[in-house]
Amino acid sequence: MEIIFGLLIIAIGAFCQSSCYVPINKIKDWSWESYWIVQGVFAWLILPLLGAMLAVPAGHSLCELFSMSSSFNLWMTMLFGVLWGVGGLTFGLSMRYLGVALGQSIALGTCAGLGTIMGPVLLNIFFPELNALESLTFAVILGVAVTLVGIAIIGVAGSMKAASLSEEEKKAAVKDFNFPKGLAIALLAGFMSGCFNVGLEFGKEINFGDLTPDMYKTLPATFLVTLGGFVTNAIYCFFQNNKNGTWGDYKKGNVWLNNVVFCALAGALWYSQFFGLSLGKGFLTESPTLMTLSFCILMALNVVFSNVWGIILNEWKGCSQKTITVLVIGIIVLIISSFLPQLI
Repeated sequence: MEIIFGLLIIAIGAFCQSSCYVPINKIKDWSWESYWIVQGVFAWLILPLLGAMLAVPAGHSLCELFSMSSSFNLWMTMLFGVLWGVGGLTFGLSMRYLGVALGQSIALGTCAGLGTIMGPVLLNIFFPELNALESLTFAVILGVAVTLVGIAIIGVAGSMKAASLSEEEKKAAVKDFNFPKGLAIALLAGFMSGCFNVGLEFGKEINFGDLTPDMYKTLPATFLVTLGGFVTNAIYCFFQNNKNGTWGDYKKGNVWLNNVVFCALAGALWYSQFFGLSLGKGFLTESPTLMTLSFCILMALNVVFSNVWGIILNEWKGCSQKTITVLVIGIIVLIISSFLPQLI
């Protein structure tokens, strides 16, 4: 029962993340770079910091935690956060050219597979004594493989959509729809976004051990990863503010309150996925396979819910019944991938 409860928490976090782009549509009269970094203040700084503080027992502090932790692990966790930040930037572009459903499907699918595999592999390179590769069991590899099959099926549905719709219909669903360009960007986004889980792997011991409840143990590492990602995004967004002359966005008093509120909501929904991941893993400790595969499960469920939003937002409107059938099959395969390893 605890395992089901843990998976349910992860699923709720995935649903929240997949919904984070809905509040962004309510932002008025701000350029992309302006609202992206403002929502990032909430998603990658404020909320992760508050989350990390939950892992600190009474009488202790985050500063104490970081000072007692391995400096190598701290820097590696933040470094992979910086690399993940590149994925976050291109992730937004993938949705610009492919839409919420298809963009998230390809990017998150690549992220799910690579993020799950790269963590133990790199840990084994730096710390062979940990035998990190032992976590990549047959069940884990199978789960990743089934996830990638589901993503591939959804990708086929996307290519069918691109081939069947007229240019006018594509633009009606996604204004800047461009499948080849979007596919390349989404694959890059997925590869770099996989660095998030690598960062979590390097930072998984950054907690107070038995003094920190299992459900909060990954939250300090999550904060360090998002902090690194914030640096990457801030540099790029401020560069764009300067290049495009959009510094004035932050001074538009008539829309400031509205935009900050919706940026905060978008940031909270985004962070919910990793807060839910941490809480959910606290209930999966009896299953090493699901602990290793939890990041992959989160990404797979993100894809499922993003396609639900894609349907709601009419991104698949005008597609043939055959295309929709292929899409639904891909979603079903992804759902199966979340539970299959536990059945082996």
